[in-house]
Amino acid sequence: MTIHSRARQSLVQSVSTWAIAAGALAAAMAVPGAAAASTVPAPDTPAAAAQQAPAADDASDQSKDIVVTGSLIQRPNNTAVSPIVTVGDQAIKDSGTATLQDALNQFPSFTTGGNAATGGQGTGGRASINLHGLGTNRNLVLLDGRRLPVSDINGNVDINILPEAIISGIDVITGGASAVYGSDAMSGVVNFKTVRSIEGVKIDLMNSISERGDAFKFNGSLAFGTHFADDRGHVVAAFSYAKQDPVNGSSRDFFHDKTPSSFIGYGTFVPSATNAPNAAVVQSVFATYGVTATVNPLLNLGFNNGGTLFTQTGALNYRGPTDANGYLIVGGNVRMPVGQQVDFYNGMKRKTAFLKADYDLTPGLSAYGQFMYVDLNVHTASGNSLTQFGTLTTVPITNPFIPADLRTILASRPTPGAAFTWNGRYVGVPYKAWDESYQIQQYLAGLKGDIAPGWTFDAFASYDESVHNQTLHNAILKSKVQTLLNAPDGGASICAGGFNPFGDTNARGLSQACVSYITKDAFSPEKLTQTQVQGQINGKLFDLGASPAQIAFVADYRRNTYSFVPDSDLAAQGIEAVIASSPAHGNISVKEAAAQVDIPLFADKPFFHELGVGAAVRVSDYSSSGTVTSYEGDARWRPIESLLFRGSYQRAVRAPNIGELFTPSSGTQLVIGTPPGSLGDPCDVRSTARTGANGSQVATLCVAQGIPAAAISSYTFPTTATGQTISGNRNLTPERADTFNVGIVFNAPRNGGVLGDFSFSVDYYKINIKNVISTVPGLTVLSKCFNLDGSNPTYSSSNLYCGLIQRDASGQLTTVATPYLNLGALKTDGVEFQFHWGVRAGFLGQSGKLYIDSAIGYLHNYSVQLLPGSAFLNYTGVSNGGAGTGAVPPRATPRWKALTTFGYRSDTVGMGLRWRYQNAMRDVSSVLTPATASVGVPAYALWDLFGSVKVNKKFEFRAGVNNLFDKGLPFVASSQNGTDTALYDPIGRSFYFGVKVGF
Repeated sequence: MTIHSRARQSLVQSVSTWAIAAGALAAAMAVPGAAAASTVPAPDTPAAAAQQAPAADDASDQSKDIVVTGSLIQRPNNTAVSPIVTVGDQAIKDSGTATLQDALNQFPSFTTGGNAATGGQGTGGRASINLHGLGTNRNLVLLDGRRLPVSDINGNVDINILPEAIISGIDVITGGASAVYGSDAMSGVVNFKTVRSIEGVKIDLMNSISERGDAFKFNGSLAFGTHFADDRGHVVAAFSYAKQDPVNGSSRDFFHDKTPSSFIGYGTFVPSATNAPNAAVVQSVFATYGVTATVNPLLNLGFNNGGTLFTQTGALNYRGPTDANGYLIVGGNVRMPVGQQVDFYNGMKRKTAFLKADYDLTPGLSAYGQFMYVDLNVHTASGNSLTQFGTLTTVPITNPFIPADLRTILASRPTPGAAFTWNGRYVGVPYKAWDESYQIQQYLAGLKGDIAPGWTFDAFASYDESVHNQTLHNAILKSKVQTLLNAPDGGASICAGGFNPFGDTNARGLSQACVSYITKDAFSPEKLTQTQVQGQINGKLFDLGASPAQIAFVADYRRNTYSFVPDSDLAAQGIEAVIASSPAHGNISVKEAAAQVDIPLFADKPFFHELGVGAAVRVSDYSSSGTVTSYEGDARWRPIESLLFRGSYQRAVRAPNIGELFTPSSGTQLVIGTPPGSLGDPCDVRSTARTGANGSQVATLCVAQGIPAAAISSYTFPTTATGQTISGNRNLTPERADTFNVGIVFNAPRNGGVLGDFSFSVDYYKINIKNVISTVPGLTVLSKCFNLDGSNPTYSSSNLYCGLIQRDASGQLTTVATPYLNLGALKTDGVEFQFHWGVRAGFLGQSGKLYIDSAIGYLHNYSVQLLPGSAFLNYTGVSNGGAGTGAVPPRATPRWKALTTFGYRSDTVGMGLRWRYQNAMRDVSSVLTPATASVGVPAYALWDLFGSVKVNKKFEFRAGVNNLFDKGLPFVASSQNGTDTALYDPIGRSFYFGVKVGF
């Protein structure tokens, strides 16, 4: 397999460009010397294993000082009191994934957040981290213990920006760490560790492609480094290029019938209940087609290509394709499955440059610096635009393209001269597509050194900037569409041929001049900045005989700013995608002071090989919400050297972020499904709300909301999704969390034999969060308004949740408001297991070893309280396919999730099988509407095959097959797309091949 030529060319160009920029700083500090490639070795274990002392490398420290991830100080024996999953460089490479985030999501501690299958529609395809399903903004992502640039208004970090070339490993704290690192670390911390140093040049290339010949991915990186001035200075630089092709739903049979939208290219006439056509006239028109069945005059009428009419519901007289050209008959109704149109997997191009350097100014004082630049572009096709969102367009009766039979029906209305509403899909306009460009840069500089014997300091300042430019191609300008519809000649004098929406052939025959007239490339810029200043002092205190007690003090200042300017045309008309409708800006600053102490009590005594306690406290003063305090206490006991008991308790406080405070009203889709199989619009005559014992009260409420009384007996909602409006709230108050974990770690003595390489850990975690900041789930708004869970027993239209529902003049559900609020609470607890066993396999080679690595997660409980005092809803073992990135509850909460590797490794060869598993889950409807619960998701498991070989010290080759048995996508009832491409593998069997070269 060869490198894709375009990818290779782009890599060369990007490396050349950045080499000029970054080389200036490197040249000022060193002149690289020729030497054999040498890096700090990665852990021998190729996947997560039970670790009693995983440590994070300080990127700027070339000495032997090591700081344990999750602690400001170095504990004796580097003991970690929080449960930690350690992922080595080899495990990342063996995963064969294009991004670090996809590799991490295989581990049980993680719930899928954002990835290449969640982007587009203005969300950027960001790769975000979600620990324990508590939200992507409740964990903290670090690089060598320091904060990374934020990528969105909610403070999430896109780990796509990290250059894999310099990542030596990852430590994941799966318990809270807010007192140590800050309020974001409620559910844990992910610390990416860079290599300490490189001598020489390292090149790493990887290609991946699916069995079907698509989903091509390329990753290429160049890293080099050197030391100078008698080893007083060190420089490491890395440049990388990554590319992944988009994959469209039309390329997978699974999506052939998914998301069967009622907005079709043929277009439909939408009768008004208050100005309905005469039933006899409608019947007579259809009688000329040979239709004898009764035709409801309030049904939407579609337009065949010959000018005749058909009923979209029931497909009476429909003369178009029934399973071709994007059309399908579903349940006897004419639909266009949108799953055939959208890119379920985003296209991406990423270029990164990274440079770090340090220099010993004196034996006790060092200067260090770091620079990062990322150019990231994400592309997604989202299918044909539809008429649903924003201001609805109408057709005047003077329009010359109105079919004759429709004119006959229009003339039978009580007000025959009134304009009418139409539904349709703009099939004559190319797919709307998002191009999102990120330019991210970070500058960091610091000093560290000795203050006095046993006392050190470390101080740094950094500035981050993330510029996010969103371009929506082929955005429909509805004001221009209305101008064409209103024109006496149908717009022919404005653009060639005018605009004829009646019939698929006419709609597809739109001239390029008219396409250009009614569309634009809508540009909306967004900018985020982050300024940090931090100082830390570490020192040794008294000694009780075990080793000196230690203390650390930290003071820091951080300021985040945000600005966004939506495209003026789209903001004026209302949006059909995730983009704010008005300009927004805001800023938050915080001043913090923290202290951590560690006191070893006993050491090297019977039953007390080690005993120690620790504590930390952090006081944070937020400009937005005042002063909050976090604190924690921990203990560790090692009765013998190989056995460790550990535990901690933490009170964490999270202040609202910029997004939660300042997000302008932003539109997105809310998947509600089609009743009675799904919730749908509760006012729909097919819904269980209307057909149940209280159906008459529901109908009365629906009329009070705006559905015309004349239409309530036949009202249906025409599609599977409606609008959803998200908005910030400046009156939010901080969240509070109590986090508890206790665990045991065993590492067998390294004395050879069958158990000479054996270790395991078992950790229990419990996290309770109160005053939770979250948007109200849209389905919950509908359920509560219409008393589906007992929240509105009087069926009052003034109910809080009913006030969040908006309908248009005809009663159609247009949007559900889901603002950020301080809601109720979250609580989750579970057990995480890590296991490693290896045994020498001399019969396969002198250095050979067979091993098994396994990480297993058991979720005991995941519950959500929507409002203070209300009952908790149990989401344990639930599939929530309609959940957005970082949503609470998340897209899946399986009880069991596991990642297990069976492998062989020697000095030259490695190979293995990896098993990814999660158990079956109930659909989210079993929580929201248990009486009409949809089918759940079956157990899901994938097998991967991987291998590597070192030819010599310079060359290493690796290859593998992901989804070895080509496991298909499961059906997810709660997802508009019929599955969850972010959580499950939509690509199928794929192959990768990589090579690493050092010299």
